[in-house]
Amino acid sequence: MLSWVNNILKFTWLYKLIERLVENVFKVPMSTRLGSSIHFFIYDTIKIIILLAIMIFTISYIRSYFPPERTKKILSRFQGITGNIMASLLGIVTPFCSCSSVPIFIGFVEAGVPLGLTFSFLITSPIVNEAAFAILLASFGWKIATVYVVTGVVVGVIGGLIIGNLHMEKEVEEYVYQIQMGETEIEKLTTKQRVRFALDNVRDIVKRIWLFLMIGIGIGAVIHGWAPAPVLAKYAGPNNPFAVFVAVVIGIPLYSNALGTIPIAEALINKGVGIGTALSFMMATTALSLPEMILLRKVIKPKLIKAFVIITGIGIIVVGYLFNGISHLLI
Repeated sequence: MLSWVNNILKFTWLYKLIERLVENVFKVPMSTRLGSSIHFFIYDTIKIIILLAIMIFTISYIRSYFPPERTKKILSRFQGITGNIMASLLGIVTPFCSCSSVPIFIGFVEAGVPLGLTFSFLITSPIVNEAAFAILLASFGWKIATVYVVTGVVVGVIGGLIIGNLHMEKEVEEYVYQIQMGETEIEKLTTKQRVRFALDNVRDIVKRIWLFLMIGIGIGAVIHGWAPAPVLAKYAGPNNPFAVFVAVVIGIPLYSNALGTIPIAEALINKGVGIGTALSFMMATTALSLPEMILLRKVIKPKLIKAFVIITGIGIIVVGYLFNGISHLLI
């Protein structure tokens, strides 16, 4: 029974089904690069869509109990490291994308949430999300998925603590402190309304990220079928001391989300790239993307942006080396 459940969770059944589709219907041997790439693309697309629908619906239902107004009220009650931990944990289950960074930042500051707590939220939210956890769980197992979440939260907590202790409140644009958003009544939803909210959220998120997802899976399929494994293992493997640093530097100018980069990370890891190197690339792309920095510039000054990028970047690099160092324990 446990073996049967494990096969379902690992999508073994889907892997074999797509394997038969590629070889028996498309008449392309799996042993070829083309066959391997086609299989990767179709298999990952279906797997990720299934996981997205299940996880986004589940977490969105839970999220209906934590609208932005309630999140602000919760965070305003906490101080010190407890507040940073709570902010990072709320960042996991709270919707976040670059387009929402400015209003969320303004809302937190207006509610009196300390700057350090605000940045713990802003750091963790794009790095760790429920769908990314589900995909990592299916692709790499519970060990990597769990350590991914824990390290993402730790980066957010430590980053927020450092920024808070730097007392950089003056580096926030003056107009932010002058905004009075007022109190918003927290709407009480029925069970039917929460289900509707979750279904609408599934449709909305898939609509917004499908293009990034397809691009990511497509790149992953090309890497899976055509990238030379020995070369990648040599220059980006866990034994290369500079691989993690380079991955973070490359990831910062790019723009994607965790869902779009996970298929790429999966393909790279299967080709011998260090787990920490691939995940560091994924974290840097989602947490330190150039478009997000441009949007944050509307509410914070360059000095604080620089501190945010340096602190978060160092945290991601440390996580990358940690993952590479303990990869033998995770696989």
